Amino acid sequence: MSSQPLVSVVTPVHNGEAYLGECIESVLAQTYQNWDYTIVDNCSTDRSREVALRYAEKDSRIRVVTTDRLLDVMKSQNTAFRQLSPEAEYCKMLHADDWMFSNCLEQMVALGEDHPSVGVIGSYRLDGVWVELDGLPFPSTVVPGQRLCRSMLGGGPRVFGSPSALLYRARYVRQRPEFFDEADFHADVAACYEILQDSDFGFVHQVLTFTRTHPGEQSSFAVTLRTYVAGRFRHLVKFGSGCFSSREYEDRVRVALAEYYRFLAKGLTTPQGLEMLRYHRSALERIGYRFDGRRLMTAILPYWWYGIRHPFVMARLLSRLPATLAPTSSSAAAMPKAEQVAKASAHPVSEHRVD
Repeated sequence: MSSQPLVSVVTPVHNGEAYLGECIESVLAQTYQNWDYTIVDNCSTDRSREVALRYAEKDSRIRVVTTDRLLDVMKSQNTAFRQLSPEAEYCKMLHADDWMFSNCLEQMVALGEDHPSVGVIGSYRLDGVWVELDGLPFPSTVVPGQRLCRSMLGGGPRVFGSPSALLYRARYVRQRPEFFDEADFHADVAACYEILQDSDFGFVHQVLTFTRTHPGEQSSFAVTLRTYVAGRFRHLVKFGSGCFSSREYEDRVRVALAEYYRFLAKGLTTPQGLEMLRYHRSALERIGYRFDGRRLMTAILPYWWYGIRHPFVMARLLSRLPATLAPTSSSAAAMPKAEQVAKASAHPVSEHRVD
């Protein structure tokens, strides 16, 4: 029996034939050998299942599970997490179009074994052609969880977000029947906040994972509508009271809400402004904050001067004013159609570089 702790790697896939082989090969190439690997085929209509089965026939550590119906992204990922082996001490989510460098598991597990207080382990990631998640100064190997949460909720550096870039201590995954909150569009970030309430964050200062971005995936939807703005506000409201004093928490929520409305006002000057407004109006309602059209009108005022000098921008603003003041309907808190489409897509959402 290996003295190395077992790592369960899981990959949910829906129509990921193009990149799945590269993903699987990166697991097989790991210098760390004590792993098992479950690929959850989410009713793919391409050859994803055949690709996965071909590898499973060659390596007994790989198994393939098929869902009985098409699941949305969060449900698919939670199904994958439930495949965690009972003996596993660590869990690694790897999206079907991402991959790991060969020393990824070895480096992350070594840090976890050296520091038992660590619940989540991250590293730099290659996001397309950019190195990301580089907010921690070298050599910050272990950061107290509460301190990191406080820093990030206060607008500090973002050092996690993409599940492919993280390793979880398995007991935290098992504690929750649904590891990702399926009502949260950025549930991967929320899961880290949850774990770090009573554990520390470990970080390997090496590029250990690659995250692929391409048009049409859910993360592209997130960038277009800036869904992470709602996600950050939601997480501040949900977790901030445990990280700040009562007065500090109230002040930070007040400032964040003012910034949110300024963001929405500026967004109305962009081509996707009306769709953005619909999304964030609904998001605010679901977080528990009634949308205030008059407050948005006040935030728009600085953009009138810009609009006067740019007639097309002015025309946009004038055409969208009725939407800012329209009363909230009984279904305002329902998920916008654009988000429903994104949640059913093959690719999960995570924060990517925005230039």
